[in-house]
Amino acid sequence: MGTPGSGGRSIVRAVVSLLLLAATVLAGPPATAGSHPPPSADPAAIREWNAIATETIGTDLGPTRPSGQAVIWHGFVSAAVYNAVVGIQGRYTPYKWRARGPSTASPEAAAVAAAHHVLRTYFPAAGATLDAAYAHSLARIPDGPAKKQGVAFGVRAADHIVELREGDGRFAPVEFTVPPAPGVWRPTPPAHQPFIDPWLGKLRPLLLTSPHQFRPGEPPALSSARYAEDVNEVKAMGAKNGSSRTPLQTETALFFGGSLVVQFQEAFRDHTARHRLDIAETARLFAAGNASATDAVVAAWDAKLHYGFWRPITAVRLADTDGNPATEADPSWEPLLVTPPHPDYVSGHAAVAGAVTRTLTGILGTAHIDLDISSELTGTTRHYEYADQLNEDMINARVWAGIHSRSADTAGCRAGNRIGVWTLAHYFQPVHPPREQASPPVRPTCPHGGES
Repeated sequence: MGTPGSGGRSIVRAVVSLLLLAATVLAGPPATAGSHPPPSADPAAIREWNAIATETIGTDLGPTRPSGQAVIWHGFVSAAVYNAVVGIQGRYTPYKWRARGPSTASPEAAAVAAAHHVLRTYFPAAGATLDAAYAHSLARIPDGPAKKQGVAFGVRAADHIVELREGDGRFAPVEFTVPPAPGVWRPTPPAHQPFIDPWLGKLRPLLLTSPHQFRPGEPPALSSARYAEDVNEVKAMGAKNGSSRTPLQTETALFFGGSLVVQFQEAFRDHTARHRLDIAETARLFAAGNASATDAVVAAWDAKLHYGFWRPITAVRLADTDGNPATEADPSWEPLLVTPPHPDYVSGHAAVAGAVTRTLTGILGTAHIDLDISSELTGTTRHYEYADQLNEDMINARVWAGIHSRSADTAGCRAGNRIGVWTLAHYFQPVHPPREQASPPVRPTCPHGGES
């Protein structure tokens, strides 16, 4: 039998022990001399620097420059950010790189440093603005070895991309010299600008083996029924005045009448945030989407240079020279939107949309892409649950805008789909994919078309 009061002391000791145990559980494991908090890895940093890249690129090129060049720069930035992140975390195969960063490094600091360094290299005039944003981003990351290691590795990742792209054909003196003839492109009203950025068609791709790897077949012959259908459809549906379009069709034409690359960057940022993708998943989506878009631009410009096919405004106004009895000239015809200064076949917008949507279906493992896309021209936002819905709207939009034939749009979309398939067959794959993971769907995302 215990001494007087021993039972009370036992209860007190038991209560104290329980409180200490609870405090230990809430506080986590005891700190040791070498322990550190997990390296900072907030995916919001990638979205922030994608927005900074969009602003930097847009300011440099100007708001009215109708070129696919902006896509190229996003491809470079996203590839560097991706390598910086996965080179540390090791979950996905790096893009054309074997370097590995320390596992203790901050992927967030690496992503910020990579984006800043690439933009600083290619857009030196924006240096002061970029440096201020860089300092602001780094200030949010806790100081310490993880941050320093991340910054150092991010700069390495950026330098690697810059080195890879040396001598890639940017700004090469490429010219379109085919003399005007029926079916041949020539500068279009109202500005009669020369072919813009023809060097894009000779640029070394990011992913493909050559610009012409997925070059489509020839556009419809001027004498064919298909050609007449194309001309007559765009003449009726794409006219600025007296068109057969419904108000919704006009809104669709205008919706995709601005910068597609800006629309996709905003959609990527929204999608990755809503679905709470982690930093590696976010970096992968941006890199795969923008790299496939880059090569879609290259492939589209390759076809434009190779075929040099005239735009609808020229085809309609000079229909009396095409030798096709099913077309009729209208010398005063005007399209709803101003025609961009490069050939019709194939559509760059349709090629980029086809590549991006096919890449996303592969990454997500489903045709449900769940993208919200906004348009600065219309001030509206559209939700696209399925990839083929987006591509159908894109194809129609360019016809209803009066600036592309349907053949140019469908061929562009299909070429883009093939690029998307190639992208995920060769790049951006998990290092150790789960055994139960199904292969990416092979369903094409272009309406009424296959992968070929």
